[in-house]
Amino acid sequence: MSNSITNILLVGVGGQGILLASEILSEAAMLAGFDVKKSEIHGMSQRGGSVVSHVRYGTEVFSPIVPEGEGDILFGFELMETFRSLPLLKPHGTVVANDLKISPPSVLMGQESYPSGLSEKIKREFDDFLLLDGQKLASDAGNVKTANTVLLGAVSKRLNISEEFWMNALEKMVPAKALEVNKKAFRLGREL
Repeated sequence: MSNSITNILLVGVGGQGILLASEILSEAAMLAGFDVKKSEIHGMSQRGGSVVSHVRYGTEVFSPIVPEGEGDILFGFELMETFRSLPLLKPHGTVVANDLKISPPSVLMGQESYPSGLSEKIKREFDDFLLLDGQKLASDAGNVKTANTVLLGAVSKRLNISEEFWMNALEKMVPAKALEVNKKAFRLGREL
């Protein structure tokens, strides 16, 4: 097996379940037999600030940080944060993004406006771009709070980790009372 490393970036704002999604992703990769390194960078995450999680897996991984321009997959929970993180991706990287706009304080206070046309700009730059309505799919699954798991399901189809490991990771990381709705959300994302 060659030592190719898969570099995944999860970006969004605090409170979107990014850290849980990165835990599940890391756990699934470990269950599949990979060496995994993970790192989080929290801006004012409790206040809706930026959150970036790096997950790297392969035969042997030495650093938890994805070097700029080497990301394979950008997994965006919010559109502006996704757009802002594009420089971290390889030229032919993959973008899976939630079609969700959360206005930062500068927009809420009227100092700036939320940029328009972000999904079109991403599509022009990256051929492998999946934009999904995570909130609607999560609601279809039975709980709008499972949007992170819907996105994880969509990303899982692009990774060399079999579904059984994803299900085992969900069982291990998600509280029992929320497990069935999260499994349903994951499968909805995976079917996209």
